[in-house]
Amino acid sequence: MTRRAAGFTLVEVLVAVAIVAISLAAGLKAAGALTDNAQRLTDVVNAQWCADNVLTNLKLAKQFPGVGDTDFDCSQLGRDYKGKLVTRPTPNPNFRRVDAVVADAAGLPLLTLSTVLPRY
Repeated sequence: MTRRAAGFTLVEVLVAVAIVAISLAAGLKAAGALTDNAQRLTDVVNAQWCADNVLTNLKLAKQFPGVGDTDFDCSQLGRDYKGKLVTRPTPNPNFRRVDAVVADAAGLPLLTLSTVLPRY
């Protein structure tokens, strides 16, 4: 009687290696997506700080803003952002709507924050 050697065949080992490779590739793709989402969240939070700062400065100035668009730059945590203040009239002439639109350095919009300012 001949006895067969115990162990795995080459085909079984190749299948196991292929399964591990596919699992690792999926894990790397998921980790990359998490990193991208974390960076996006950081950019949006920084953009919100920029917009909040600009709108708060307008409120503290206690001046009725004129209708029109104004550009501004902002730097938060070492990153630069471009912004635009869009001031529009409202049906009530004693109020103006002001939108702070913040974009990243490449010009891609990140956030729009709006407020209504009264005549002082």
